[in-house]
Amino acid sequence: MRIWIDLANSPHVLFFAPLIEELRLREHQVVLTARDFAQTLGLLRLYGLEHETIGKHAGRGRFRKIRNIFGRGLALRRWAKQQQRFDLAISHNSYAHIIAARLLRVPSATLMDYEYQPANHLAFRLARRVIVPFTFSDEVLRKYGARPSKVRRYQGLKEQVYLCGFEPDPAYPDVIQTLLGPSGYDPGKHLLYVVRPPATMSAYHDFENPLFLSLLRHLRERPEIRTILLPRTAKQKAELSPELGDNIVIPEQPLEGRNTIWHADAVISAGGTMCREAAAFGTPAYTIFWGKMGSVDEHLISEGRLIQLAREEDFAAFPTERIESRRKIGPEVRDEVIELCLATAKGN
Repeated sequence: MRIWIDLANSPHVLFFAPLIEELRLREHQVVLTARDFAQTLGLLRLYGLEHETIGKHAGRGRFRKIRNIFGRGLALRRWAKQQQRFDLAISHNSYAHIIAARLLRVPSATLMDYEYQPANHLAFRLARRVIVPFTFSDEVLRKYGARPSKVRRYQGLKEQVYLCGFEPDPAYPDVIQTLLGPSGYDPGKHLLYVVRPPATMSAYHDFENPLFLSLLRHLRERPEIRTILLPRTAKQKAELSPELGDNIVIPEQPLEGRNTIWHADAVISAGGTMCREAAAFGTPAYTIFWGKMGSVDEHLISEGRLIQLAREEDFAAFPTERIESRRKIGPEVRDEVIELCLATAKGN
C-alpha cells in the first residue's frame, strides 16, 4: 500500500518512527508530512525521516486553532492532490490530516489515547477508523462521535507500540553526564529526574497549574537531585528559565527520549505520554496533570504504576535512592496496531 502519515506534534515522531520502519519492512510505501511545532522537525531530522513540512501551530486562542486546523487541512489537500494517490492515511489525531483525507476520499485511521480532547469531536467523526486502547468506554467514544462500528481497540498502552524492541544504550549515561556537567552530576551520588511542564498551548489544558512552579522550587532545593527540564516551546522555555537552579538544566538540543527515561530515577510530567513511557519501562512515574484524567492514566494509577501529584505534600513520594529494575517490551501491541491500521484501507 501507499500510506500517508502526518506528524503534527513532537510525540508523533516518537510514536510513528518504529511503525514507519516496520511498514517499510513489509514493503509498504510510506510518505510523511509534518507541522512545524515544538520539537517535531528537530526530531524528524534526528531520526533521519524525510518529510514535507506543511503548516505550523496557531498559538493560543480557540478561534485561531480552529481556523488553523481547516487552513492546514486545505494545504495538505492541495499537496496530496499533486502526489500519486494514497491507499491509507494514518495519524495520531492530526485534525488537519483527517480533514484532508476525508476531502480526498482516502480511508483514514486515527489513533488516540486521551478521551477528553475537545477536538475528538472532529477527528472521531471524520476518520473511517478510531483506534484506541482497551480502557476507552463506549459511552465516551459515542459522546465524541465514534459509533461502535468504527472503533477498534488494542490490548495495551500506546507507548508499548513504539517502545517495543528498545535496547538501552550503555553509553547514554555519558551523554547525561556531559549535559549536566556544569551542575556536577555524579551518577554515584545524584538522582536523575526528568520533568515535562504542562501543555499550556493545548486545547485540553487551558488553565493554570501553580503546583508545577512549586515542583521546580522543590527540586531546586534538593542538592542530591539533578533535573532535566523539557519545555514544550521556546516561549515556555523563556518563561521557566528564571525558576532554574544550578541543579536544573534545559537541553539545547532534543534528547533521545527512550534512553533518557530508561536511565532516569523519576519522570514527572504534566502530560501523559512521558509518564506512560516511564510506567511501561518501570521507571518511577508521577503525573502533575490537572485536567480530566484519561482512562489509561486511571488504569495505571489503580495498578500503582503511576502516582498522581495533587498537592505539595505529595512530593514526599519521590524516590530517594536509585531503583535499577526496568522492563523491556515485545512487539505484540505494535503488531496489533499495525494490523488494525492496515485493515482500515479494506473497510475491516
